[in-house]
Amino acid sequence: MKQSVKNIKTPIPRIAAVHDLSGYGRASLTVAIPILSSMGMQVCPLPTAVLSSQTASIEDFSFFDLTAQMQEILENWENLDLFFDAVYSGFLGSPLQVDIVERLMDRLGKKEHIFLVDPVLGDDGKLYPTQTMELVQSMRRLVGKADIITPNFTEVCFLLDMPYEETITAKQAKEYLKALSHLGEKESKKKKSVLITSAPCEEENSLRVLAYDAENKRFWQTKSPKIPSAYPGTGDSFASVFLGALLQKDSLPMAMARAARFIYDVMLMTYGYGTPYIDGIMLEKALPGLSRKDIFLFEDF
Repeated sequence: MKQSVKNIKTPIPRIAAVHDLSGYGRASLTVAIPILSSMGMQVCPLPTAVLSSQTASIEDFSFFDLTAQMQEILENWENLDLFFDAVYSGFLGSPLQVDIVERLMDRLGKKEHIFLVDPVLGDDGKLYPTQTMELVQSMRRLVGKADIITPNFTEVCFLLDMPYEETITAKQAKEYLKALSHLGEKESKKKKSVLITSAPCEEENSLRVLAYDAENKRFWQTKSPKIPSAYPGTGDSFASVFLGALLQKDSLPMAMARAARFIYDVMLMTYGYGTPYIDGIMLEKALPGLSRKDIFLFEDF
């Protein structure tokens, strides 16, 4: 007898999380699942690859592509009549996986679902060692179908085919945000909202997150002091908190500021403990902070 969950109603938002599984380093699914679960979400992982570790500053790592398994999992989800309140894609290992994510979004997303794409491609002006320009081209197509995208500044430059710069003006930032919002607009018939993480800031000792609310045509930003260290998985953690906040009905700028504050707090705590940066952020100590109801600061720009 076929089992179906089509008509089962639940007060818990259900998210399809399409990310890799890195065994060491607190990145991808190992941060997305605990963050979203602690925010009251059901996370259904669709692993894109299994890695022995995150890849930042680690040269010797194993990589197992799960494209074939992704297709089988998706077929089984379709047989169950699963539907999702959000489809959330991160690290993808090949252009074929882009096709699988599109199929997931088209067939299993609820009518009012959120499709968030975190286009994991690179950092510090360079592609990650597992990524290719062919995947960059496919990612441009995928972000064109998203409701919201959360690239870091390096990924912005690859998506827009523009040179990487160390600093940008507020005028340039707005141009980048609008250009990203228009990617794929002709095909998808919709504009997307855009967040840029780790964006250059005119203030030397600060970092900022930028946002463009496509529906209301407003620009937002939130700033944080620079911490003299970088940790893998912070982009995955940011996007996960941001998505969880949206599903908790925070506004776009409030969700942006809430995620940015969480990342700053956990990075500062991790830096204070002096742990090796390849170990990632000390997420376990910070998860209780996601239940806070503080007012998080943001501003128009």
